[in-house]
Amino acid sequence: MKGRTPTKAEKEWMSKVADLGCIVCKHQFLIYSPAAIHHIDGKTKPDAHFKTLPLCPAHHQTGGYGVALHAGRAEWEKRYGTQAELLKHVRGLINGEESG
Repeated sequence: MKGRTPTKAEKEWMSKVADLGCIVCKHQFLIYSPAAIHHIDGKTKPDAHFKTLPLCPAHHQTGGYGVALHAGRAEWEKRYGTQAELLKHVRGLINGEESG
């Protein structure tokens, strides 16, 4: 999906998000896994680049039904939490409101 070009602030935010590593691996399994950015609400809406989650390939696209977000969103959210819950967790980690 082609999206709006991120601003400097959005690029900096997404870099911090990606640096956390996969939020599912971190939250559920207490391990670090390199992550790519998943946009929760597309890439063209205002603030879309601030509504992002860091997900490893398995939890983003390649892990199969229930493991990969794009292979079964409802099951994925039952297992790992809603995207809104995980976004709140990510924001807390970046803003220093949570540890771990």
